Amino acid sequence: QVQLVESGGGLVQAGGSLRLSCAASGRTFTDYAMGWFRQAPGKEREFVAAVVWGRGRTYYADSVKGRFTISREDAKSTVWLQMNSLKPEDTAVYYCAAALRLLSGWGDRNRYDYWGQGTQVTVSS
Repeated sequence: QVQLVESGGGLVQAGGSLRLSCAASGRTFTDYAMGWFRQAPGKEREFVAAVVWGRGRTYYADSVKGRFTISREDAKSTVWLQMNSLKPEDTAVYYCAAALRLLSGWGDRNRYDYWGQGTQVTVSS
Protein backbone atom coordinates (compact mmCIF):
# COMPACT_ATOMS: atom_id res chain seq x y z
CA GLN A 1 0.00 0.00 0.00
CA VAL A 2 1.21 3.49 -0.85
CA GLN A 3 -0.16 6.75 0.51
CA LEU A 4 0.23 9.93 -1.51
CA VAL A 5 -0.30 13.43 -0.20
CA GLU A 6 -0.19 16.44 -2.52
CA SER A 7 0.43 20.04 -1.53
CA GLY A 8 1.31 23.36 -3.11
CA GLY A 9 -1.83 24.23 -5.02
CA GLY A 10 -3.40 27.66 -4.91
CA LEU A 11 -4.49 30.72 -6.84
CA VAL A 12 -2.06 32.38 -9.22
CA GLN A 13 -2.28 34.91 -12.03
CA ALA A 14 -1.66 33.91 -15.62
CA GLY A 15 2.06 33.82 -16.33
CA GLY A 16 2.87 32.90 -12.74
CA SER A 17 4.37 29.77 -11.24
CA LEU A 18 3.48 27.13 -8.70
CA ARG A 19 5.31 24.09 -7.39
CA LEU A 20 3.32 21.04 -6.41
CA SER A 21 4.70 18.40 -4.09
CA CYS A 22 3.65 14.80 -3.55
CA ALA A 23 4.94 12.94 -0.52
CA ALA A 24 4.74 9.15 -0.62
CA SER A 25 4.78 6.66 2.20
CA GLY A 26 4.41 2.93 2.39
CA ARG A 27 6.23 0.67 -0.03
CA THR A 28 9.62 1.27 -1.62
CA PHE A 29 9.33 4.55 -3.49
CA THR A 30 12.08 3.70 -5.96
CA ASP A 31 9.98 0.89 -7.47
CA TYR A 32 7.27 3.27 -8.62
CA ALA A 33 6.78 5.44 -11.65
CA MET A 34 5.18 8.68 -10.50
CA GLY A 35 2.72 10.74 -12.48
CA TRP A 36 0.72 13.92 -12.30
CA PHE A 37 -2.76 14.11 -13.74
CA ARG A 38 -5.34 16.88 -13.67
CA GLN A 39 -9.09 17.16 -13.90
CA ALA A 40 -10.99 20.30 -14.77
CA PRO A 41 -14.73 20.63 -14.05
CA GLY A 42 -16.78 18.63 -16.53
CA LYS A 43 -13.72 17.05 -18.10
CA GLU A 44 -11.97 13.71 -17.82
CA ARG A 45 -8.82 13.30 -15.82
CA GLU A 46 -5.86 13.86 -18.13
CA PHE A 47 -2.17 13.08 -18.07
CA VAL A 48 0.23 15.91 -17.30
CA ALA A 49 3.66 14.40 -16.64
CA ALA A 50 5.43 11.27 -15.43
CA VAL A 51 8.85 10.31 -14.15
CA VAL A 52 9.83 6.65 -14.33
CA TRP A 53 11.52 4.54 -11.71
CA GLY A 54 15.19 3.70 -12.15
CA ARG A 55 16.76 6.17 -14.56
CA GLY A 56 14.19 8.90 -13.96
CA ARG A 57 13.20 9.49 -17.57
CA THR A 58 10.38 12.03 -17.90
CA TYR A 59 7.32 12.32 -20.12
CA TYR A 60 4.97 15.27 -20.67
CA ALA A 61 1.66 16.06 -22.26
CA ASP A 62 2.06 18.32 -25.27
CA SER A 63 -0.01 20.99 -23.57
CA VAL A 64 2.54 21.46 -20.77
CA LYS A 65 5.80 20.63 -22.51
CA GLY A 66 8.34 23.40 -22.03
CA ARG A 67 6.37 24.94 -19.14
CA PHE A 68 6.14 22.16 -16.54
CA THR A 69 8.95 20.08 -15.05
CA ILE A 70 8.52 16.86 -13.09
CA SER A 71 11.26 15.65 -10.79
CA ARG A 72 11.70 13.15 -8.00
CA GLU A 73 13.98 12.64 -5.05
CA ASP A 74 13.90 9.04 -3.95
CA ALA A 75 15.69 9.71 -0.67
CA LYS A 76 12.74 11.92 0.34
CA SER A 77 10.06 9.79 -1.34
CA THR A 78 8.84 12.95 -2.99
CA VAL A 79 7.94 14.04 -6.49
CA TRP A 80 7.50 17.65 -7.59
CA LEU A 81 5.76 19.40 -10.44
CA GLN A 82 7.19 22.82 -11.21
CA MET A 83 4.65 24.77 -13.23
CA ASN A 84 5.75 27.95 -15.00
CA SER A 85 4.01 30.28 -17.43
CA LEU A 86 0.65 29.14 -16.13
CA LYS A 87 -2.44 29.68 -18.25
CA PRO A 88 -6.12 29.83 -17.26
CA GLU A 89 -6.61 26.51 -19.04
CA ASP A 90 -4.24 24.91 -16.52
CA THR A 91 -6.93 25.39 -13.87
CA ALA A 92 -7.83 21.97 -12.46
CA VAL A 93 -7.47 19.65 -9.52
CA TYR A 94 -4.03 18.08 -9.79
CA TYR A 95 -3.51 14.50 -8.68
CA CYS A 96 -0.35 12.59 -7.91
CA ALA A 97 -0.31 8.90 -8.86
CA ALA A 98 2.02 5.93 -8.44
CA ALA A 99 2.45 2.85 -10.61
CA LEU A 100 4.54 -0.12 -9.55
CA ARG A 101 7.34 -0.83 -12.05
CA LEU A 102 5.43 0.69 -14.95
CA LEU A 103 7.29 0.05 -18.21
CA SER A 104 5.01 1.82 -20.69
CA GLY A 105 1.74 3.68 -21.00
CA TRP A 106 2.74 6.57 -18.78
CA GLY A 107 -0.22 8.63 -19.88
CA ASP A 108 -2.85 5.98 -19.18
CA ARG A 109 -4.48 6.71 -15.84
CA ASN A 110 -5.74 3.13 -15.61
CA ARG A 111 -2.17 1.89 -15.25
CA TYR A 112 -1.63 3.73 -11.98
CA ASP A 113 -2.20 1.89 -8.73
CA TYR A 114 -2.41 4.64 -6.14
CA TRP A 115 -3.73 8.19 -6.12
CA GLY A 116 -3.55 11.19 -3.86
CA GLN A 117 -6.50 13.29 -2.80
CA GLY A 118 -5.74 16.13 -5.21
CA THR A 119 -4.82 19.78 -4.86
CA GLN A 120 -6.62 22.67 -6.54
CA VAL A 121 -4.75 24.93 -8.96
CA THR A 122 -6.57 28.04 -10.15
CA VAL A 123 -5.06 30.38 -12.72
CA SER A 124 -6.77 33.73 -13.15
CA SER A 125 -6.62 35.71 -16.38
